[in-house]
Amino acid sequence: MTERKHWVAALPMYNLTPALHTDWLALIAHVAELLARQRDPLQLSIVEPVGTAEALHDFWRRPDLLLSQTCGYPLVQGLRRHVRVIGTPRFNAPGCDGASYTSAIVVRANDGPATLPACRGLRAAYNDEGSHSGMNALRYAVAPLARDGRFFSGTVRTGSHLASLDAVANGAADVAAIDCVTLAFARDHLPDRLVALRQIGRTEAAPGLPLVSSRHAAPALSARVGAALAQVLSGEPALARRLRLRGIARTGLAHYEPVAQMARAAVAAGYARLV
Repeated sequence: MTERKHWVAALPMYNLTPALHTDWLALIAHVAELLARQRDPLQLSIVEPVGTAEALHDFWRRPDLLLSQTCGYPLVQGLRRHVRVIGTPRFNAPGCDGASYTSAIVVRANDGPATLPACRGLRAAYNDEGSHSGMNALRYAVAPLARDGRFFSGTVRTGSHLASLDAVANGAADVAAIDCVTLAFARDHLPDRLVALRQIGRTEAAPGLPLVSSRHAAPALSARVGAALAQVLSGEPALARRLRLRGIARTGLAHYEPVAQMARAAVAAGYARLV
């Protein structure tokens, strides 16, 4: 089968600010330039998926996808049939260890509880049902504490980690689990959003958000993309520093089994939904 020569890319997961958005676009552009200069050149076009979470999930299933980043939870829930894991970013952020990351459990600084068990009966904010860091990891942490399948008095679906931070700060919710990389970027670029908040714990570590390509891309081509990413990060240290990237770990689908195990454990404990 002849490999296609035109592919698409998007890195949408950590675009918290216009400056970060520009840097993620620059990373893709550098990778595209490298791939275009290689012996078997190809064209990599930047696409910016917008709209609903469903639209993003549709984008990850495109047969011409060569580079994107998804979350480990949708990966193990069905996306694995459509994508190939290129690798996992190694972020320089509190709560990260190599290719693993955690979520910070945050409450209001002035009147929030001191521990997760003390959050019983309060309201939880979460970004999306398909999020590991905002939903699955928090569900797993709360499952042993739940009674008759409930722990919180209610939940608020916010649509993003930044919106979850704001929901806790303004009193629409009382607690949220926030991807530690998002939190580090917020400290860098949006420190005012964190003034009213306090961290009371962390969720269990899990593999970070995977970089993926379509399964229509041959394994050798996905490996080329991973090598190009590593080369760009090495050759553009200022960009890597702004994106808090230390490199790319070589990982595969098997590395994400802990995410699935956490989901199964919560269901087995009678806590299938974050409630």
